[in-house]
Amino acid sequence: MLLVQLMKPFYTKQEDGRIKLVFAYQYFSIRKDDELFHFIPVEGKEIIVNAKTLQVENLAEVFVFQKGNRFIRLPLYQLLLVSDIHIHLQSIIETTELKDSPQSLIDGTEEIIHQLEQVNYERMIDYALCNKNESLFKELLQYKNLNGGCLF
Repeated sequence: MLLVQLMKPFYTKQEDGRIKLVFAYQYFSIRKDDELFHFIPVEGKEIIVNAKTLQVENLAEVFVFQKGNRFIRLPLYQLLLVSDIHIHLQSIIETTELKDSPQSLIDGTEEIIHQLEQVNYERMIDYALCNKNESLFKELLQYKNLNGGCLF
């Protein structure tokens, strides 16, 4: 799993019901296997979030990170799956002054929480499979069948 070390947008802009987070050098870095990779804006450099649903809209955007002569190239959808970026996105969006009413944030919050729970559940299943932990795997599947896939 990748961990976001630093995620600070160069600037944030809200337009047409979307929040645009633009990143530049030294404002975004990830840690992989105790190595720090820094964002370089050679391909994608922005994350666009729907202000009402809080869904990331440009999932195909490709982010590139570099350490020396090595590169990690990740589409945004994959970065959302294999890292803790959603936590950082949430805190950035919470500090962004939204022009919409506070109710619109509350309306989309439950859906976001449900999606984050689903991603976490999938990670737990992957963890059980990777570690050949059959009892945990069976327990997770049984819990999914009882609760419709929701852990909480």
